[in-house]
Amino acid sequence: MARADRLERLEAQREEAEADYRAALIAALRVTAAGQWGLFDHQQDRHARAKAAPMLAELNDLADNINDMREKLGMEEFDLHAEFLAARGPVRSDAVGEPKKAAAWLQRLGA
Repeated sequence: MARADRLERLEAQREEAEADYRAALIAALRVTAAGQWGLFDHQQDRHARAKAAPMLAELNDLADNINDMREKLGMEEFDLHAEFLAARGPVRSDAVGEPKKAAAWLQRLGA
């Protein structure tokens, strides 16, 4: 019974952590959609990276915590963070800019 209670509490903590991650991602996307580059690291500019570093650190810390909880619960990796990481990095010169990409992500997330 105690194990079931622990797992239930861990599940509730996971759900709360995932909601916190989503809120942090939406906040970071709003900053990017407003014109601050660096979250998606498209230009690989060190100044843009420095501005985005605190947001990325928070997202990575939350995702690590979530993945630890998911592992204990026998669940797969946290998809939203994996998708976000896959969207980062260099792009072709004709790709949309980070603000437009962030706006598309916001629309996709319903924010």
